[in-house]
Amino acid sequence: MTTTTTTNNTQNGVENDLHQGSSECDEEAVVLGLDGGTTSTICVCMPLSNSNHHLPHPLPVLGRAIAGCSNHNSVGETLARDTLEHVMMEALSKSGAKQSAVRAVCLGVSGVNHPKDQERILNWLRDIFPRHVKLYVQNDAVAALASGSMGKLHGCVLIAGTGSIAYGFAEDGKEARAAGGGPVLGDWGSGYGIAAKALTAVVRAHDGRGPKTMLTDSILKSLCLSSPDELIGWTYADPSWARIAALVPEVVSCAEAGDGVANEILNDAVEELVLTVKAVVQRLGLSGEDGRGQFPVVLVGGVLVSNKNWDIGQKVVDCLMKTYPGAFPVQPKVEPAVGAALLACNFLMKEKERNGVII
Repeated sequence: MTTTTTTNNTQNGVENDLHQGSSECDEEAVVLGLDGGTTSTICVCMPLSNSNHHLPHPLPVLGRAIAGCSNHNSVGETLARDTLEHVMMEALSKSGAKQSAVRAVCLGVSGVNHPKDQERILNWLRDIFPRHVKLYVQNDAVAALASGSMGKLHGCVLIAGTGSIAYGFAEDGKEARAAGGGPVLGDWGSGYGIAAKALTAVVRAHDGRGPKTMLTDSILKSLCLSSPDELIGWTYADPSWARIAALVPEVVSCAEAGDGVANEILNDAVEELVLTVKAVVQRLGLSGEDGRGQFPVVLVGGVLVSNKNWDIGQKVVDCLMKTYPGAFPVQPKVEPAVGAALLACNFLMKEKERNGVII
């Protein structure tokens, strides 16, 4: 990833200004890291680390705050902006640090899919923080990858929560992504995709257009509904992505109980997630010329959490290793918001190395 330093300019989701006031050196410098997903937004405040190699254990989190969705595609620009500002200021307040102590802010936000998305959020941040603060805006998948690599960008991350996306970086900094377009554009390995297929299967079974399935009784019971006819009203009363995705445990339970329809839905999800990772690996050449090179696959999201018998994450890894024997799964060592904070520190250190500027 290119993070070229400029003055009063923006490149690749990075806002830079090399001039700082001397009075800022009198207080402990901090960074803010934010993970903004479709379901929730988490921000942490951490001390600025001057080393990429010797991180303290456990990592010192000075303040942490949680808010709702900050994806502008889901909740609109006004609410997304308000959510981001609120959660950052709350984390800073809980840390006891002053706003003048902030040296860098790194946001990993779902819905950042284009430089225009980055510029929109950077404009919001410019109204909040002083000019000297370094501002970094990335897709939330980048923060998730950093949560497994402790701030280093190499390998691939697979997120399968409410939505799904794979994002990767080669050693030369080249990056690639696959999926992450939301439910309309087909994140079918996601929690939303799994649950939407389950709801469709219940309606089809009720109509006589599809096979009977345990999903009918399971989902109706979980929603306190008495008939599949009520699903239409329930679904469109509040068609939020996270609300639909919350039905995934019902699908897993039915699959574990032997329901054929539920098993087919989960197997299709595994196939979609594998294809998503493969697309990134192939575009970046992560497996090397012989296809056996080693690279990490960071697994993030509730869909990939191990269940009693149906372990979607493990099935994805098993399928990947048949094609890429050098792929190895990595469970995140810290939460993505901390990964974003570590990225902020690392970006600052790289700027220091390139420019010889004391940060």
